Amino acid sequence: MAADTAAAARNKAGAEPGAAARLREWLRGYESLPGTPDELFDPKGRPRDHWLDFLGHFAAFPAGDPGNRFGLSARHLRDSGASYRAGGETAERTWPLNPLPLILAQSEWDEISAGVEQRARLMEGILQDVYGEGRLVADGHLPAAALTGSRDYLRAMRGVAPPGGRFTHLYAADLGRGPDGRWWVLGDRTQAPSGAGYALENRLIVSRAFPNLYNTMNVHRLAPFFDAHRRGLAAAADRSDPRICLLTPGKFSETYFEQAHLARYLGFLLVEGDDLVARDGKVYVRTIAGLKRADVILRRVDADFIDPLELNNASRLGTPGMLEAIRAGGVTVLNMPGSGVLESRALMGFLPRLCRQVLGEELRMPHVATWWCGQPTEQALVQSRLDELAIAPAFNTPGGDGILSASRLVSEMSPDERQALVERMRDRPADFVGQEVVRLSTMPVLRNDRLEPAPFVLRVFAAATPDGIRVMPGGFCRTSDRADVRALSIGEGARTADVWVIGNKPVERMTLIASAEDVQVRRIMGHLPSRAADNLCWLGRYLERSEMTLRVVRSLCTSSIAAEAAARGSGESFDNLRTLLQEWGAIGDGVAADDAVATASAALLDTAAWGSVICNVRAAMRTASSMRERLSADFWALLAGIENGLATAETLTSEAEVLRLVNRALQTMASLSGLAQENMNRVAGWRFLDIGRRIERGITTCRLTRMLAHDEATTDDLDLLLDLNDSQITYRARYLIGLALTAVRDLVMLDPFNTRSLAFQLNTLREHLAVLPTLHEDGMMEEPSRILLSLSADVDTEEARKLTEDKAHRFERALMRFSNAVADRYFLQGASAVPTVKLMGLA
Repeated sequence: MAADTAAAARNKAGAEPGAAARLREWLRGYESLPGTPDELFDPKGRPRDHWLDFLGHFAAFPAGDPGNRFGLSARHLRDSGASYRAGGETAERTWPLNPLPLILAQSEWDEISAGVEQRARLMEGILQDVYGEGRLVADGHLPAAALTGSRDYLRAMRGVAPPGGRFTHLYAADLGRGPDGRWWVLGDRTQAPSGAGYALENRLIVSRAFPNLYNTMNVHRLAPFFDAHRRGLAAAADRSDPRICLLTPGKFSETYFEQAHLARYLGFLLVEGDDLVARDGKVYVRTIAGLKRADVILRRVDADFIDPLELNNASRLGTPGMLEAIRAGGVTVLNMPGSGVLESRALMGFLPRLCRQVLGEELRMPHVATWWCGQPTEQALVQSRLDELAIAPAFNTPGGDGILSASRLVSEMSPDERQALVERMRDRPADFVGQEVVRLSTMPVLRNDRLEPAPFVLRVFAAATPDGIRVMPGGFCRTSDRADVRALSIGEGARTADVWVIGNKPVERMTLIASAEDVQVRRIMGHLPSRAADNLCWLGRYLERSEMTLRVVRSLCTSSIAAEAAARGSGESFDNLRTLLQEWGAIGDGVAADDAVATASAALLDTAAWGSVICNVRAAMRTASSMRERLSADFWALLAGIENGLATAETLTSEAEVLRLVNRALQTMASLSGLAQENMNRVAGWRFLDIGRRIERGITTCRLTRMLAHDEATTDDLDLLLDLNDSQITYRARYLIGLALTAVRDLVMLDPFNTRSLAFQLNTLREHLAVLPTLHEDGMMEEPSRILLSLSADVDTEEARKLTEDKAHRFERALMRFSNAVADRYFLQGASAVPTVKLMGLA
């Protein structure tokens, strides 16, 4: 029977020799874990039809083709910087993804969807009462201590009517298939559910790898859910065209990539706490055009950290005055602060009763049996079954002052740990719950061309929309490489999988493209957050520093390649280059003074030298990682490629090896510049990226001119200056008389037609400032424009034959003052920062 079904599936996908045999081998070698439900087989041990259909198509691919397809698509994960951080880690990990999705039939999904939808309604109803009338506690349906024992219960939210009318906009439930074959809830997520963005990324990768298979099997699309999700957020605002922000803890968040990906996909403004300011009962985004109102904030920051003024005063992730703005109805924050109280395990045992009381319905989807030790009867039961149950913190904090940070079996504890836990449970029983041991079901994963079972957890999302609660047709699935089905965490040995819900009929295709009637055409220049402008400017500066250091290293190592440059390998020119690298922090004092290769290698690869190329590139990556939602995957891939090339470089022993590495890096830098010039929209973000490069290039040009085009400069010095300024071809095409000091100075410093000259940088900077927003009401010139106009006038009227080192130094200092003025004007940072000019445009 299985072979006939596999043959039919193979015929659908196209005949491929060995497909049926491969499928039979997969099924024959698949050994599910004893006593554990498995997704591939039904309770009678027969392969489920939708899995047979999928595996039949999958087996029909030529040998090795699925791995190649998935490998090419998964490369997108690395190129786009898709990553996560495990708890307590600082380094990012590449996002781990299985090629096989979790597959669910429509009939089964309908049951899951109905259960999650009911649970989302229940959570909202409980929150409305807990922070409203409080009848559930007053009438004895819920112990007050089960709420107030949680740090996520916020007394400051009592009596506050949530703007938009809802406490929860996005709800998630972690599910597993129980021993009886039914789906069970393992945990509720009401604080700030994560994973929806990763589910979107997983779908992109798997559907790209197997597009025909994805379409043939009638997989439900995710786009309609996200469209409804976005419309639901917009409906929560009090303006028809709201500004929606996604509040992130920042780039060191464990799921920062997901937050950036989701913001980019939905068109939200990704902001951090310092990007916002609460004023007069409203919340505003600090932008380069002044304060712009934030209507809706989808938060990914725990409630305890969103307002250091009223909550955790040590928080650097929030915005002072946020709660006051919420109480005044000036901003809609979703999920509402305080909603995380429903994630407490202490509440799980009360949910069946609460469902009958709040909704008048029986709870459709069961959850793990839980006994809260804050009640005498339940405490006695847990103590009597201590070796059978899992003991866990009752609230979202470590139980018993840190004795227990996660669910554990007492039978697996050491004698000392057990004794400490027993004593703490006797002293503070309300801090703990006892739970039936969670046993996860398994799903097939592909390892070494074999199907093997892996325990998994499925997170399903439900969003409030203008049309009611809508459940994502799919979700975020985590699998484990360990055979232990009792627990799962996204750490060592854990991976993720796409989730396919198979429709009974062809699925209508949909994207997030809106109709023309729903869109107001706009061209926005000024709604760039100040932090993003700051980061983009510094990204440009780091890239320019990296490129110029590469050029210096290349000039340092041309002695054995070009005869006319042999003098650079020794003598005054070599000393000048080495001095330059030392001033830039690219090499330390321990590098041999007469060894060009050692000097070049250190300038490229020394991670202890703050100005080395690899340090500058990594600084650029750190800066870029703070605004991934604004950079394309191609940009990130090129930048990561430079870093990887430097990080994996072996010891450099010759000038030729140095030059190969430098030339590859410079070519990639050129690609980055071209990508920025041709692919980025000419809005404020691109302009600040270019402003950073122009400032850095102008400063470097002044320094090189002072060092190499002084009054006593030699032809080697002038030739080196032209080389570093990338102006050799221009000079030789223009002058046939050889190198002349005045001509070189003019070309490098004063020629407005040379794209590498100081004059060209200043003209470009003036063009950028001319179109950036201004803040003064009186029409007076702002400080950056004033400094730049004066500097440009000096450079425009300067004569090359009168250009001295002192004048070049004066130009350099003026550029530095301009850089500081740009920072003061546009890069206002910090919750307590005070603008130096009046902020306008409170819209």
